[in-house]
Amino acid sequence: MRFPDAGGTKVIYFDNAATTLQKPETVAKAVAEAISNLGNAGRGAYDAALHSMRMAYETREMINEFFNGDGPEQVAFMSNATEALNTAINGILQPGDHVITTAMEHNSVLRPLYLKEQQGVALTILPVGEDGTISSEAFEEAIRPDTEAIVCTHASNVTGTALNLYRIGEACKRHGLHFIVDASQSAGILPIDIQAMNIDALCFTGHKGLFGPQGTGGLCLKKGVTIRPLKSGGSGIHSFDKEQPHSMPELLEAGTINAHGIAGLKAGLEYIQQEGLERLYTREALLTKTFYEGVRRIDGVKVYGNFDQEKRAPLVALNIRNEDAGKVSEILWEDYGIATRAGAHCAPLMHETLRTTEQGVVRFSFSSFNTMEEIKTAIEAIRETGSRVKRTLFKNTLEYVWKTVPAIFMAAKEPYIKKDKMTIKVSKRNKIINKMHKNNRNIDCSFDIIMLY
Repeated sequence: MRFPDAGGTKVIYFDNAATTLQKPETVAKAVAEAISNLGNAGRGAYDAALHSMRMAYETREMINEFFNGDGPEQVAFMSNATEALNTAINGILQPGDHVITTAMEHNSVLRPLYLKEQQGVALTILPVGEDGTISSEAFEEAIRPDTEAIVCTHASNVTGTALNLYRIGEACKRHGLHFIVDASQSAGILPIDIQAMNIDALCFTGHKGLFGPQGTGGLCLKKGVTIRPLKSGGSGIHSFDKEQPHSMPELLEAGTINAHGIAGLKAGLEYIQQEGLERLYTREALLTKTFYEGVRRIDGVKVYGNFDQEKRAPLVALNIRNEDAGKVSEILWEDYGIATRAGAHCAPLMHETLRTTEQGVVRFSFSSFNTMEEIKTAIEAIRETGSRVKRTLFKNTLEYVWKTVPAIFMAAKEPYIKKDKMTIKVSKRNKIINKMHKNNRNIDCSFDIIMLY
């Protein structure tokens, strides 16, 4: 997917896990028409208001069918997955409960849970393997008599590794637990079945895999789940009641819904229905696999995550040697016009597991709108950047050696050994090596070679 950016240059966009920048043309058209034609849904009996209400209901129907939910009325629109997760976590958990989550989670899960922990909710965070995986059995082993819920992501936004929601949902059903799922990286990409997966609260965003505008998302709530609203306010019905209406979706929708954005989300859903979810994923998976196979053997490249899974999020996270991820991402953008996401990705515990808290990782995330030509260009860019980083590190190492080592050697009193015109004192060997490693983590120094790794 190459298109002009604001500066007129060509861009290859590989940050679809943050937001899909390339969307079906019908999405923008739907938003433009909605701005000019839709009124406030449920707030009037004139055409513009009624059209807005009908459009919103039709979108609820599509979402309910897409995720196999409990009915269109159980779909509450929200501004994003973060609001949906805050609504579910705060509305279901209460002091005295125990909740289980994982180290894979985004801060949209972790921070609400940390807040609940301060309010008296016991929190268990399951560790993740260095390949980004966690066994389904680990969830069941962590269940206690006071466990109320399991909250987890469907797929990691750092490694792309997916969890088996079927097995986790089965465990929740057996033990009578609520199952809250963050589908930010999977909605519109991986199959989600609320009934088969026993999901009580599915939290999703609209602006990623569903191809909707930013500011859209929602919560699909299973019937019978007791939940407290995160917000209170106007609902269009029961205006004289002091409490928010108890019926869905009004219980969780205080204030005017984002009808303009929802119209775009509806167009995104229609596109996925027309193209077919499996067909779109097959293309995304092929792009991901091709890129992974192309970069994983490049000298100095380290790739994170488990790529043996049949279904995973279409992204690849990598680093080049010990170079800062932000610097690599900057090179890719400035020299190749490739847009990636570098840093911590709002997932601190995942980076602690990967030992990348300081370096971060460079994330490439793909969409069905990307092309194989773009993938090949990116592979070559990584190859060239890897060579560039290696040369820079080698140069820096040599400069460090010639500036630092002679001064250390000159202070020694033991007998000398002549080596490549450099005088080295035998008893100081280990001390010198330790000092060099301490000051430059990118070198492995012996007195025969200086090897970069």
